[in-house]
Parts: sequence; C-alpha cells; structure tokens
Amino acid sequence: MNELVRCTNLSRSFGEVRALDNVNLSLPGGRIVGLLGPNGSGKTTLIKILNGLLQPTAGEVRIAGNAPGVETKKIVSYLPDRGYFPEWMRVGDMIELFADFYADFDRVKAAEMCRVLGLDEKLPIKTLSKGTREKMQLMLVMSRAAKLYLLDEPIAGVDPAAREFIMRTILTNYSEDGTVLISTHLILDVEQVLDEAVFLRQGELVLHESVDSIRERTGGSVDQLFRDMFRAQL
Repeated sequence: MNELVRCTNLSRSFGEVRALDNVNLSLPGGRIVGLLGPNGSGKTTLIKILNGLLQPTAGEVRIAGNAPGVETKKIVSYLPDRGYFPEWMRVGDMIELFADFYADFDRVKAAEMCRVLGLDEKLPIKTLSKGTREKMQLMLVMSRAAKLYLLDEPIAGVDPAAREFIMRTILTNYSEDGTVLISTHLILDVEQVLDEAVFLRQGELVLHESVDSIRERTGGSVDQLFRDMFRAQL
C-alpha cells in the first residue's frame, strides 16, 4: 500500500510537558485507523500537528510527501473536538463556505447527508442543539473527497444510539481510497469498523497493529487489550 502519513521522531512539548515523545508512525491509504489512548495521551496534539495547527518541537511529519501546509490542506478533512462556527450563520451558509473553500467538496453528498441527518439548511446555527451541531460538523467534513480524514473525538458526549449513527455515517461517506484517523477513548463503539489501532500513552506510541492481528494474537478484543494496558489510567 502507498504510504499516506509518516511521522518521524515526532515530539511536541508545552513548556515542561511532553505531549508527544519521539513518535514514529506510518499509515497507508485506504484504511480506518483508531488513534486510541486515555485523556491526555497526546491524541489531539498529534491530530493538530497533522492538520498544521501545531508545529512539532522536534522531528517531522509528511502527508502524501508534503509537510503540513497549503498542499496538505487540499487533501485533509478535519473534525475538531469542539465547535468553531459563527452562531449567526445558517447550515446552508456553512455548506456554501466549504464548497467555496475546498475543491473536493461535494454539494450533492452534502445535501443527501443533510437529509439523512435531519439537518435543515435554513436553520441558524444558534438554534441547533449540541448533538445537531455535531451532526452538521460531521456532514461538512465527510462531504469532502479527502485523502485523510482527521476526526477528533467524533462520538464523545453523545448517547450510544447517536454514536452508532455517527459511525455509520462516517463509514458510508468517506472517500474509498482515503484514510480515516479516529481519535477516541471509547474503543468499544469504534472497534468494529477499525482496520488498525494506534495506542498512545503519555505521548509515546506503545502499539501500532492491525485489528485482526490483535485479535489473533491476544484471543480478545481491541477494547479488552486497551483496558488491560491502561487500567490504571481509566
């Protein structure tokens, strides 16, 4: 498989705190990868570096051969762990904004996802519930034909039924040759869709393995392995 993401000796510090510590990671295209670890393990920091929002303290990142920047933003679709849209705008305004900004944005897919997700394009964002805002963000991110989807805690703070709905939406809408990197500590809710698992602990990469290999090697689930490895931190 062609390599899509490479992190080489990647580190990031915030003062005395080492959020990422000498991470070496390679991800191919066409995979769904779980970025797994307890809160504070470095998941969001890694995603922000991949998206170009943070710079490494040491080491480097390459996405399709390029350092994060203008070229990679053309192929990376990012779902942050919190909302960032102006509340005076309407759902349809955000669709227009994304369509103008990203050449790979699919208006037809966006309209269909609005229908499936029950989103009214005429509604102001300020009138939407927290769950509906998260659905809107997901619709915008997954309406792109990106090479890399960076989803930071897409199912945190929603009820179990909504989690299943969100995971199904992700599965049925990402570009087939793209890779989806899902950051979460809710392993049980995502395990069934993952091809690979990446475990972070206190900024260090402690495991990168295919889900099938984990199950064959341990005789159990990714969720159980995660609980065994991080029991003291859960």
